[in-house]
Amino acid sequence: MIHLSQTGARRVMLAAQGLDRRPGRLATPDDVLAAIRRMGVLQIDTIHVVARSPYLVLWSRLGDYEPRWLDESHADGQIFEYWAHAACFLPIEDWPLYRRLMLDEVKGWVRAQPWLDANPQVAATVLTHLREEGPVLSSAFERTDGRRGVWWDRKPEKLALEALFNTGDVMIARRHNFQRVYDLRERVLPHWDDADTPPLDDVRRTLTARTVRHLGVTTARWIPDYYRLPKRGVAELLDRLVDDGELLPAAVEGWRDPTYLHPDVAAFARNADADAHAPTLTTLLSPFDPLVWDRERASAVFSFDYRIECYTPAPQRRYGYFSLPILHRGDLVGRLDAKAHRKDRLFEVKSLHLEPGIAATDDLIADVAAAVLDAAAWHRTPHAIVRISQPADVAERMNRHLAH
Repeated sequence: MIHLSQTGARRVMLAAQGLDRRPGRLATPDDVLAAIRRMGVLQIDTIHVVARSPYLVLWSRLGDYEPRWLDESHADGQIFEYWAHAACFLPIEDWPLYRRLMLDEVKGWVRAQPWLDANPQVAATVLTHLREEGPVLSSAFERTDGRRGVWWDRKPEKLALEALFNTGDVMIARRHNFQRVYDLRERVLPHWDDADTPPLDDVRRTLTARTVRHLGVTTARWIPDYYRLPKRGVAELLDRLVDDGELLPAAVEGWRDPTYLHPDVAAFARNADADAHAPTLTTLLSPFDPLVWDRERASAVFSFDYRIECYTPAPQRRYGYFSLPILHRGDLVGRLDAKAHRKDRLFEVKSLHLEPGIAATDDLIADVAAAVLDAAAWHRTPHAIVRISQPADVAERMNRHLAH
């Protein structure tokens, strides 16, 4: 059994996620796909006060890169969209796993099939349109019932496209201005045969082992959330994976629950406390980054109580609409509420809050300021400013760095 300190466990998790240090070279298009494979999932969200979440998650790991590389990976068929932790970009080699989840009604199929059964003519019309006209945006179908197309009252063709996407009969071929472009599965994956779909037990086994690899080290209770798999039977499955040598038992200082480690990180874990493995990266994270999307895990591992507040009424927000966690050399030290004013070329930090007990040292201020400047440059908003902060003097000290 491998024994880890709490610091060592954090380092293992950060290294597994690619958040311990930046690559020592400029990013390439191949790095985008490698990062998605490393995480297993890249959650999709459309909020755009800064870069949309999937692009920001990649920037946190890769630094300056071209967002179009993600779009090109999608259009080239290297990744696909489906439901995992939520709506996600996923490596194309994982299609067989998700196809089994579709066929066995584990995910979106359950919600979709009753609607399709009740609306066969709409579904048939949409499929005929795709066969005859090719890939389409949902806007290709004009509304004919005289009702306004608001999100809670979608037109029937949009509902059909989404239902057929859930069942896997339709896929997202690419995105245009971040809008889904739908196409028939047989055109997106012309050589796929459902006979090649693995059994459901194999899928659950594979995704469970992969979750441990993506997290590096984890307890059983954090595993189902990553791919949104059923909780029942997880402990027994983990025991089988340990018996088969696919996972390793571990013990982390202060963690009461049984802990599991992936063999890919075992050598790193045995020496995780060594100075050579100390994280060097300071960066900003998306609220939908895998490192922080599980609130209980973020609290247990990093002592960081995080909640995205964009769905909270404004008067009840503590930290802002879309606050970004600040990762500093292995610790989550605070959060900032940012907005990229692209026309004004300004990256505005409306507020910045350090965590209680975090010392605002000169090194921390310099590193966080550098991360803000990197984010601003990548957003093509080269000017940056911090409006207010807690502690109050941090804003002034940050702005001195941002002005240079």
